[in-house]
Amino acid sequence: MKKYYTLIIFTFCSSIFGQVGVNTTNPQEQLHVGGANSTIRIDGLNTPNNVNNLGTASSTPVYVDADGDLVLGTLTDNVEILFDSANYLVDVQDPTSLINQVGSGAGFSQGGIPIGGTAISFTLTRPAIVEVNYSVTWNVGKNVTPTSRIDDFRARIVQTAMYFRQNNYLGPAVINDYYGNPINGGPWCITSNCMELGGLLAINGQFYNNIAGNQGEWRNFRNTASDYVVLGPGTYTPMFAAQLAVGDTGGTGAVKLYLGVGMDEVQIVAYYFN
Repeated sequence: MKKYYTLIIFTFCSSIFGQVGVNTTNPQEQLHVGGANSTIRIDGLNTPNNVNNLGTASSTPVYVDADGDLVLGTLTDNVEILFDSANYLVDVQDPTSLINQVGSGAGFSQGGIPIGGTAISFTLTRPAIVEVNYSVTWNVGKNVTPTSRIDDFRARIVQTAMYFRQNNYLGPAVINDYYGNPINGGPWCITSNCMELGGLLAINGQFYNNIAGNQGEWRNFRNTASDYVVLGPGTYTPMFAAQLAVGDTGGTGAVKLYLGVGMDEVQIVAYYFN
């Protein structure tokens, strides 16, 4: 009888202090799910069972609460669309939206002013993962008119990016994220002479070339991009920067790009984690 009870106690302790492996015979943690494409399903977090699940068309952030439990944040508390504009920048071709052509890799310049001026901003009440989505328009040419199109057969790259300023669009540029790290490996020049730096997000580009002289297209192009950054509490204004780069500027003339000349969409979404 004594040996029987000793065996039961030993087996019980092995279960308590052992490691559980799924799809692996060599678990490295208390629970180890093996396999390059392994997944975990928790029925209590799915759409029928949890009102905080965003549904089949979206993914829902999973958080760890103070007890170490996996939970979904409430929709009203943790996910918020802070900004959603169908036409964000003033639709003009003037010095406020001008991006001058530079040599390859010479840097970005800021361009465009928000419709609504200093009244346009959003506020974070606590730290958040901020998602930025934009689609910004541009025209390009010598004087950017139907009769002054680029005709030198040289390929150019048009790159655009978003950055934030503190408070309104006249405030200082945001360089670091919530943790004090330079945004996106920056800081980046946001003026042609590099007198001001900023943390650029959602950098995107496309090539432009015109071999048809005055018959080529010169307007109504757009760049579209998305990105994420962690920001702390505060008030921010989304702004744009761009560069028009060509490998050899010799003999090209004063080629210009104007940013934000059409319907420029900007969306800002916050995913709060504290």
